[in-house]
Amino acid sequence: MDKLIFTAVSGASRNLSRQQIHANNLANVNTAGFRRDLETANSQLLTGAGYASRQLVNTAASSVEMAPGALRETGRELDIAIKGEGLIALAAGDREIYTRNGQITLGPEGDLSINGYPVIGDNGPIILPPFSALHISDDGVISLVAEDGSMTTPLDVDRIKLVSVPGAALRKNDAGFLVTAARENPCDEDIVIASRHLESANVSVMDEMLSSIALNRQFEAQIKMMKAAEELANAGNRLLRGA
Repeated sequence: MDKLIFTAVSGASRNLSRQQIHANNLANVNTAGFRRDLETANSQLLTGAGYASRQLVNTAASSVEMAPGALRETGRELDIAIKGEGLIALAAGDREIYTRNGQITLGPEGDLSINGYPVIGDNGPIILPPFSALHISDDGVISLVAEDGSMTTPLDVDRIKLVSVPGAALRKNDAGFLVTAARENPCDEDIVIASRHLESANVSVMDEMLSSIALNRQFEAQIKMMKAAEELANAGNRLLRGA
């Protein structure tokens, strides 16, 4: 009887975790560059005397779906989107973190950042001199026209660091940025970007909603299994007392 309870409780607990993942995906459907979280789990034997045949669902760290999202034009010079594979490198303390969100912000001191984290260039965080015009080429090179008018020809001042990391080596930190086991990764000069564009989240609203509905039905079935196990246990107890 306890095997049925272990199966139902473990499955219901896992479905709650899966619901949280799908809910987070849906909540970020309009977040630029958001990568869809994937649910992962494996079976785990329950240790202890008499429990050798019992297994639980062990929730593993969620993986990340790295399929590209759709590109949309914004017309903003500081918006970039990566075509195909690749990540934008940001500085976070003594390590790099990565994102597909190319919505770059210009600070009062000329510093470039994404969601508060400095964008990394050839020589560390990018800080631009005063300028009257800016352009980001398809290889991430930033060109400026000086604000003082001393030069009318755009001058290359820095290059956004773009890296290529296999999806299996990536995980999300608590802030939702992508990280690897290494503190930093080499620049990949073959990555191509689209300026004045942003990438949409790679989340399908329909797929996430259908998955959530299916999980709700599974959860209800597992709750019914728990009630059935309780009724069977009570019926067995009554028989024993009657005997």
